[in-house]
Amino acid sequence: SDYRKMVYDLAPELKAATPGKLKAQKVPELRAVVNLDKRKHDGMWSWAEFIGFAGEVSQEELDKVQGQLQFDDPINIQFTSGTTGLPKGATLSHFNILNNGFFVGRSIGLKEGDRPCIPVPLYHCFGMVMGNLGCLTHGATMVYPADAFDPLAVLQAVEKERCTGLYGVPTMFIAELGHPEFGKFDLSSLRTGCMAGSPCPVEVMKQVISRMHMKDVTIAYGMTETSPVSFQTGEDDPLERRVSTIGRVQPHLECKVVDLDGKTVPSGEPGELCTRGYSVMIGYWDDDEKTAEAIDAEGWMHTGDLATIDAEGYFQAEDGIRDAQDARGLGDVYKKPCGATASRTAAGSRRRWPREAAPRAPARARAAPRAEKARSWTRSWCAQRPAATTGPKSWREKTARPSSPSGASKAPSAASRPRRMRPGSRPWLWR
Repeated sequence: SDYRKMVYDLAPELKAATPGKLKAQKVPELRAVVNLDKRKHDGMWSWAEFIGFAGEVSQEELDKVQGQLQFDDPINIQFTSGTTGLPKGATLSHFNILNNGFFVGRSIGLKEGDRPCIPVPLYHCFGMVMGNLGCLTHGATMVYPADAFDPLAVLQAVEKERCTGLYGVPTMFIAELGHPEFGKFDLSSLRTGCMAGSPCPVEVMKQVISRMHMKDVTIAYGMTETSPVSFQTGEDDPLERRVSTIGRVQPHLECKVVDLDGKTVPSGEPGELCTRGYSVMIGYWDDDEKTAEAIDAEGWMHTGDLATIDAEGYFQAEDGIRDAQDARGLGDVYKKPCGATASRTAAGSRRRWPREAAPRAPARARAAPRAEKARSWTRSWCAQRPAATTGPKSWREKTARPSSPSGASKAPSAASRPRRMRPGSRPWLWR
């Protein structure tokens, strides 16, 4: 994305403005724009200029401002990834993000002297909280391989810096494992890390452990509104738990699974996941109505995710719930929806496909017939599912999985989505 162009389009007055003295019609409160590029851009301070202003503030002035701050003051307006609709500004406090970074770091066994490689975006909770603050609170070194994700740069950084951990969404690990030069790099220094942002295929997790030496890698679940992590596997969890669940609830947090009436369901039964505790956001910035929809009077954050929690406290995410309900009730939601299963099949394992329909890399002349076989098999499979919500009513074919800038799987915006499309569904199949 060309963010610089976006800013100029939003505030065309910026090009003629003195840096730090912007007066724009559409954003009247915006005064300064800082650009991370080393080159000078009209109306913007460069990063070097910006940090140079630190010398103009005395220690006494800094101490005075620090003394006025409270732990629960808002420190960050973190926009959601947009995986279930248009992004909203989740307002997070010092207390939210500092503690969450600490507990994520503790879950992966982070300690002083560790060197995690952080290729995930710093404008996203994954990089800013789980990465930066996780390292800060455990005395670990932060390694940034590049200014944007590049699988080769990640592999080079891990080898050169002898990184002990690696963060990423599943597609990043897939890109690293699949890089043609993967075998040239010594990744034996790796021990731990965290995978989050979207579901991780079992085979990918196994390869990360075996080929990348990340025996203690964990899976995390959360959302921007909860700073972000609320569930995470532990470094001592067995492999089966790390590939089939998203772990147990983080320390000092509460969770429950409720039905449509808000009543807690028995262990193992599906329902909407709710989270409460230090990690829940202050609210959506300047949007009391949306905040009230998400956080109830008792402080529970309603995630909108369909989940089950077993007797040992391990969590499994089933699917998005808000649109899946569709006036039919939770009883009609099949535990492994057609969209989820078919998308995983199309993306990875070939065992679930009939031999003649297995997706391969066919010659261009044979691509259309093979695609039709795969399409026919998928329609047939969905038609056999018992719940009404699993059968797609309309179809749209994609050659790649849409994703947000942070790497999370992304559903179309409400404006571009057909009326009956499920935002929580996987992107190959629409209901």
